[in-house]
Amino acid sequence: MTELLTAAQMRAIEHAAIDSGKVTGLELMERAGQGVVEAIFEEWPDLKKTSHRAVVLCGPGNNGGDGFVVARLLKDWGWEVEVFLYGDAEKLPADAKVKLDRWMKLGGLQKHSDLGQRIENPELIIDAIFGCGLNRSGVGEISDLLRWLCLEVRLTGENPAKIVSIDLPSGICSDSGRTLEHCSSADLTVATGSLKLGHFLHDAPYFCGKLYLAEIGVSIWDDFGDARKAFEGLSQPAHQNSPINWIHYSQTLAKGNISELHHGTNKFSHGHALIASGPATKTGAARLAARGALKIGAGLVTIASPSDALPENAAQLTAIMLRKMDTTDQFKTLFSDDRISSICIGPGFARESESGGLDFNFTRAMVKTALRTGKNTVLDADALTAFKDTPDDLFKHIHKDCVLTPHGGEFKRLFPDIHVKLMETATTGPAYSKVDATRDAAKRAGCVVLFKGADTVIADPQGRASINSAHYDRAAPWLATAGSGDVLAGFIAGLLARGFDPMQAAETAAWLHVECALKFGAGLIAEDIPEQLPAVLRDLGL
Repeated sequence: MTELLTAAQMRAIEHAAIDSGKVTGLELMERAGQGVVEAIFEEWPDLKKTSHRAVVLCGPGNNGGDGFVVARLLKDWGWEVEVFLYGDAEKLPADAKVKLDRWMKLGGLQKHSDLGQRIENPELIIDAIFGCGLNRSGVGEISDLLRWLCLEVRLTGENPAKIVSIDLPSGICSDSGRTLEHCSSADLTVATGSLKLGHFLHDAPYFCGKLYLAEIGVSIWDDFGDARKAFEGLSQPAHQNSPINWIHYSQTLAKGNISELHHGTNKFSHGHALIASGPATKTGAARLAARGALKIGAGLVTIASPSDALPENAAQLTAIMLRKMDTTDQFKTLFSDDRISSICIGPGFARESESGGLDFNFTRAMVKTALRTGKNTVLDADALTAFKDTPDDLFKHIHKDCVLTPHGGEFKRLFPDIHVKLMETATTGPAYSKVDATRDAAKRAGCVVLFKGADTVIADPQGRASINSAHYDRAAPWLATAGSGDVLAGFIAGLLARGFDPMQAAETAAWLHVECALKFGAGLIAEDIPEQLPAVLRDLGL
């Protein structure tokens, strides 16, 4: 499991390690600098062969100290290195000052204000200005330097310099991934010690370039003894969503496990998912969700369809069953059937009113009817929008076995005050992050919330959170297509039907959703997503 830490959590680890006597601050700084140099040579092996020219931009904190280490190591390798300092050398933290003194035995120190006049076509620029240490906007004259690192370096010369940022491109909040004003833009970002939340949220992935983790020999799981008090008052770490988080459930995901071979298995062993369909001309979303639920392994899937949509649905369904459902009583009877193990309401579900708009009265009634059964329930799309004016009326009916799957607009309507806080301009750090917002939403709703996006965040009411990132080597921009969210809702409903708990179902479905898109590639449409599941599961050895 890959933990994603806040800046405060990383500082707590370092302080605890130092206080426990396991390591000194100077040793941690040396390891970080060494990790950066190793990452550079791994990414660009040709830079190891001959002498090159580097400019190292150091800031006023420990990130600058890491930069002094990198400068010294590159100099030892035979490079021509020039170091610029933003800030007062006499005010550097103690460890950073020691590293500066070591550098000064090898080379000089320039003021960052002289950079424009002195820089001469470096092949490599090391951004060690702020990293995780930035906690405010309004960085004054340094803004011009950050703008230069983001734009001008990339637009000048036939072979623009490669930019390497230590921890994060300077100017980005390490907790929220948001730019606090201007920021640099890297070809390679080397995270030291641990990956941070900000590497996967909001703007940051678009400025980090390639992401590399440099180990420094300490982690949140170390035994720090009494020094562990440094963690008091901090939130629990989030984690990066990946198969590692749920692979021990793989025998549940893969049909035909040892227990089933001994005791027998059939379609009823794997749950029955019920998907509520919208009216005629709005049935496609429910069928996409149903296909997703069936492909992910639900033993049976039924679409509950209004009468006017029966011919439309029947014409395109084979393995998926169909039931006529027009009234609240009919839905109540079906929802209460003991053989139904999960319910999905929302995709394309709202009905038109006589005036031509959407009538959410029926939707709200159906959602409440489903929730009263206490069954595993996925609420998506129209099931969320129906409560845009009365979200508390939804929350008072929700139980712990629910999953809400809002996109940004639906999240804003359900949690308007949380959304305002999330969208406020960040003037100080750590900025309120999407992880914070999703945790707060899950606590308020009393169930798992999956807040969709390329930086999907999943959280439960107890504060567990994971980021399902579709960035870096998992970037799948073609998922931004009509109906992909309906398939995701179906994946979750199918896993709930099979016995996964809500957090496991949401995390597993989100990861497989991206993996299916990567398997197919460009040109993907929503109908293609479930069809990739067999190949994806085979790749996982299931």
